[in-house]
Amino acid sequence: MSIKFAILGILSWRPSTGYELKKIFEESSFMYWSGNNNQIYKALLHMHDEGFVTSEVVYQDNSPSKKVYRITDEGEKELKEWVISSPEVPEFKKTFLIQLAWSNLLNNQELDELLTRYENTIKVQLLMQQEKDRRFLNSPNRNDRETYLWDMISLNLISSYETELDWIKEVRQKLYANQIIEETKKMNYQVVNFNNKHYLELISTTTPLLTENDALELVALCGEKDTNLLMLHYAVLSEDFFRLKTKVAGNVLQKFMNYHIKAVAVIPNEISQKGKFRELAIEMNKGDHFRMYESREEAEKWLLQCTGGD
Repeated sequence: MSIKFAILGILSWRPSTGYELKKIFEESSFMYWSGNNNQIYKALLHMHDEGFVTSEVVYQDNSPSKKVYRITDEGEKELKEWVISSPEVPEFKKTFLIQLAWSNLLNNQELDELLTRYENTIKVQLLMQQEKDRRFLNSPNRNDRETYLWDMISLNLISSYETELDWIKEVRQKLYANQIIEETKKMNYQVVNFNNKHYLELISTTTPLLTENDALELVALCGEKDTNLLMLHYAVLSEDFFRLKTKVAGNVLQKFMNYHIKAVAVIPNEISQKGKFRELAIEMNKGDHFRMYESREEAEKWLLQCTGGD
C-alpha cells in the first residue's frame, strides 16, 4: 500500500502532525507499508508540493512548536479516486509456509515445536488485536456507517487469525491421526537434566490443559519421571485458563499444590499482564508453588531454585 493514501485518509479524518501520523501507523493492524518512518515526512513534503495537503506551524506556550497538516480539496479528490479504483489482489504470502514446505528435514519433536512456535505467535497477535478493539484505538466513528465498516475491518483481521489457528490445529491433529507423528507425541514433553536436578518440560499437546483431570495426568507423568518440577509452555494452556471467571486456572493450580508440584509457565507479557489475569500473575509470583515468566531462561532459573526437585 502506498503511504500517500494512508496519510490522506487519516488527514481526511483529522489534522495531524507527522509524529501523530507515525503513532497511528504503529498502532494500526491494517494501515501498513514497506518503509521507515522518515518516509512519512518525505511523503508529506511531496503531497504539499502537489497541493494535496497544507501545513501550519502551531506555537505552544510550554511545548515546542509543531507542524500540523490538513488535507485540501484536491487531496480529498485524489483520495476518493484511489478508494474507488480496482482493489489489489489479496496477498497470502507467509514465510512460515516456506518453512513448513521443507520441514520434512525435522524429526517429529522438532516439527511439533515449529508448529507450536507459530501457533503461539498467532495467538499473541489475535489477543493484541482483540485488545485494540476493546480500547477502540484510532477509530474515527464519525457516523454509524463508518463505525460499522471499521468494525468489519477488525472482524476480518480477527477471523484471519482464528482461521490460521484452526488450520494449525488441523495440521497437528492429522499428523497424529495418521501416525505421522507417534501417538506418544500427543503430549510433547522432555525431561531436562541440570546438575543434580531434573524437571519435566511440557512443550505442546493436541488438546490444551483445561480440566482437573488434565492436571492429574501431568501430576502422574511427573511421578513417572520422578520429579515434582514442571515447566509449562503457553501453547499447552487453554484460553479459559486466562479467564478467571472459568476457574480453570484456580482448579488446575490447586491440583498441582495438592500433590506438591512446583510449576512454572512461560507466558508472553502481552498475555500474563492483560486485564484481571495480571492480578493473579502478580499474586502467584510472590509464592513458591507456581510462577509465570516471559522467557524460558527466567522460568528455568526459578524452577531449579525450588527445593524437593529430586
